[in-house]
Amino acid sequence: MKRSRSLNWVNTPVLAEALSRYQESRLPRPIRLWLEEILELNKD
Repeated sequence: MKRSRSLNWVNTPVLAEALSRYQESRLPRPIRLWLEEILELNKD
């Protein structure tokens, strides 16, 4: 069973770096899935 976690805050520089790496397809799968979920990104 998947536990739901609530997002309290995200460090802006960390999020900016994650987005940059996401666009370059350089994120590990778990972090990519997390980023897509919290930002409701189009996964296509």
